[in-house]
Amino acid sequence: MSKLLTPDICVVGGGSGGLSVAAGAVQMGASVVLVEGHKMGGDCLNYGCVPSKALLSAAARPGMGFAAAKDHVAKVIASIAPHDSVERFQGLGVQVIEDYAAFTGPREMQAGGYTIRARRFVLATGSSPFVPPIKGLENVPHHTNETLFKDRTQPRHLLIIGAGPIGMEMAQAHRRLGSKVTVLEGLKALGRDDRELAAIVLGALKDEGIDIIEDAKVAEVSGKAGAITLRLEDGRSFQGDQLLVAVGRRANIDRLNLAAAGIDTASGAIVVNTGLRSTNRRVFAIGDVAGGLQFTHVANYHAGLVIRAALFGLPVRASTAHIPKATYTSPELASVGLSEDEAREKYGDKLEILRAPYAENDRARATGQTAGLLKVFAYKGRPVGAAVAGAQAGELINVWALAMSAKLKLSAVAGMVSPYPTLGELNKRAAGAYFTPRLFESKWVKRIVRLVQRF
Repeated sequence: MSKLLTPDICVVGGGSGGLSVAAGAVQMGASVVLVEGHKMGGDCLNYGCVPSKALLSAAARPGMGFAAAKDHVAKVIASIAPHDSVERFQGLGVQVIEDYAAFTGPREMQAGGYTIRARRFVLATGSSPFVPPIKGLENVPHHTNETLFKDRTQPRHLLIIGAGPIGMEMAQAHRRLGSKVTVLEGLKALGRDDRELAAIVLGALKDEGIDIIEDAKVAEVSGKAGAITLRLEDGRSFQGDQLLVAVGRRANIDRLNLAAAGIDTASGAIVVNTGLRSTNRRVFAIGDVAGGLQFTHVANYHAGLVIRAALFGLPVRASTAHIPKATYTSPELASVGLSEDEAREKYGDKLEILRAPYAENDRARATGQTAGLLKVFAYKGRPVGAAVAGAQAGELINVWALAMSAKLKLSAVAGMVSPYPTLGELNKRAAGAYFTPRLFESKWVKRIVRLVQRF
């Protein structure tokens, strides 16, 4: 017989979003059970954001060897792991079950010898690497982000399928650590980003010696460890000794037995409404498993909304309009809100595009980081989107994420005093570009000034 638990909230998944819900709920007085069948900290800590940024940082240091870089990755993960550990959450008052969970009915799950009958469930099981059905791939050793960071054998020639953020970040890290790198992309490299800005990043990566082959659909993979061949649909072939597959992710729903709980899925993810509830109103889904944007910060954003809904009964509405994204290559690439194409389609001739080149920023000149551009898309004095390619783009985009989240006007950013010299002045310069023609090219402004000067 399984033991019965009746918590206020059962959280399934010990990644970033699930941990945020569990910690927030228990500290606000709710009883919480957290179920995690694999590693606490989830993909972000163990296979994603943390190790990838640690490897990029190590690779940027002159003289850093491959083994030392991997040691750095392991040390960074180990330094963060206690914050996400079973022990910490048990100390907060969360009951942690180290097992996989599955629904047995609309209000019950089983995990680790327990039957969990919670008032509310929060599914935060995240996602896993998607491995495409390419002929021969299943028979050839290959990496995904879940295996790449522990491998201590440096590739002589790393082949990468997929030129999205993961593929391009790992391409640069391995190139800087001394490996030859070829990236094959079936469509366009960094294809979900602003094309003008993506070109800046791709140009820099190519200058470092990374081969980026676009419109390259892989038809077949053959070979063995140390001797791998990729054959394209057009007949071309590429050889290397290691292979990384980085073509996207799939939601982790297979173990949950969602049908038993009356929870619908679509396109491989849980169907949720704007309040993040599934078709079973007692069950919320957050982060990657709910489809949509697959970022750690989205999972954390969802966690905050669910705490409000589940603990306080408040209405919530998830939005993506103010969610930023970033690729941490050097130079970086970041954006928030509508893209240029989306903004043009929505606002037509009334859209204004504000530009601030890094080459005109004194800090960029001083540090030799003049390759970059900030663009802001404005409508009636408000930003509707922004995109940056260049040094610290991921930091610069924060201002525009705040502006869009708080529905600020461009005048708020233009009126901000930024320390000199900083790259942050690019934000102020872009916002100021909206007012330049209105102030310096306006006949009415000049008439008013001349009138005032008579007194």
